[in-house]
Amino acid sequence: MKKILPFILLAGIGFLAYSCDNSDDVVVQNTVDSRMKDITGTFTGANNANWTISQGLSIKNTDVVLVYRNINSNTNASAIWQLIPKTFYLSNGRELDYNYIFNSQNVDISTEANFDQSTLVGAEASQYLINQTFRIVLVPADPAGKSASNAAAVDYSDYNAVIKYYKLDDSNVPSTKVN
Repeated sequence: MKKILPFILLAGIGFLAYSCDNSDDVVVQNTVDSRMKDITGTFTGANNANWTISQGLSIKNTDVVLVYRNINSNTNASAIWQLIPKTFYLSNGRELDYNYIFNSQNVDISTEANFDQSTLVGAEASQYLINQTFRIVLVPADPAGKSASNAAAVDYSDYNAVIKYYKLDDSNVPSTKVN
């Protein structure tokens, strides 16, 4: 019996070590609660203040908020989504920034500039301020309860990679006109 006891103990430890293997880094995507919404609005402001458009949303404290701007929103071409924040360098050293902030009930998208935005000429205003379309994408911060080491599994600046990674259907995204 004394000779068999070490083998039984070794077999038990081996079984426990094998069954406790935590090397499955596969993220299960079919239960992800992701939501998208398009908003179109025109930035207006006074006294060179930050120009903002807002959208009310119910945002969970575990959501990651991504905002993309359709850089073809004033044309009939298909949408090309660009992640914001984004800085545009205009002529004469002027800079125009798109940025956003959010809380649990609202997303505010704003433009900030090192010049008075009301001085933009017609073509520039049309390209950067008038009827701008944004897609707000809410995805869970940790979709499968995995550690932060998997956070780099998707390039959030690539809209198509985000859609593919979270298996989102962007064929029928609700759209709202604000302001």
